[in-house]
Amino acid sequence: MSSTSSLQNKVAVITGGSRGIGQAVGDALIRQGARVVIGDILDAEGQKVAEAWNMNAGKKVAAYAHCDVTKYKDLRALFALAEHAFGGVDIAILNAGIGDGANAILTPMDDEEDMKIYQINVGGVVKGTKVALLHMAKRGGGAIVNTASIASFFTMNGLNAYNATKHAVMGWTRSLDHLQEVCNVRVNAVCPFWVDTDMIHGELLSGEVAEYMSKTPKTTMPIVVDAFMQCITDNNINGETLMCLPSGIEAQARIEPHPSMFDDQTMALLPRMMVTQQERLKKELAEARARANI
Repeated sequence: MSSTSSLQNKVAVITGGSRGIGQAVGDALIRQGARVVIGDILDAEGQKVAEAWNMNAGKKVAAYAHCDVTKYKDLRALFALAEHAFGGVDIAILNAGIGDGANAILTPMDDEEDMKIYQINVGGVVKGTKVALLHMAKRGGGAIVNTASIASFFTMNGLNAYNATKHAVMGWTRSLDHLQEVCNVRVNAVCPFWVDTDMIHGELLSGEVAEYMSKTPKTTMPIVVDAFMQCITDNNINGETLMCLPSGIEAQARIEPHPSMFDDQTMALLPRMMVTQQERLKKELAEARARANI
């Protein structure tokens, strides 16, 4: 049996899909026969992108909805639109993110402003995953791909809050690798190095950091898109974090647990615990779908 999935007539939801990485991934999905629903707060740009896809295809292959990823009601409406327009959801690209507030260590102590980058970069992924999971369980499985960053693994002065958010996305992604056994949903993350998008032109970088970054090598958009497509189509990729480097794609291995963290007793209990956990999660998933009427 093939380890890759065809994208013909698959349905993808992309947050932050009006430009940059989200739009580029949408372009690739459309070219391979998928249907795409994009959500964003950039309404004029998002509508224009969806209309262009439909015009080029000569039929309806895309739709747009306003979506603030910090709000469950917007995310639920976005995924419901995909189900209503195209019959379900097979793929979720949780890509929306910001760079504003990336360096927060000495900014004024403002509760709302300090948390904004976390609510979007982390909260948008967490909430998007929870909504996507219910729709994919109904569909019999699917693939979720989160946009993380090279900052998920390497830190840089002046990007403290941004680094923290992308570390969180990496941790969230890796902690969900068991979902493939629960409901046939794979969760992975794509972790680009610097890509020439709007985020690095003023939104994320300024001052001496911007000057430094202007001289560094960049990862090309085709490399980033290829990483997303691998995560979507390769059924063997699960719980992975793919770095998109100027030289190409490389999976970042997890740190191995230290031997002192386990003994014979805990190792003996582990298999039984995992089976019990899977059964409990299947029951909780059914209850969650019933609550959401999905």
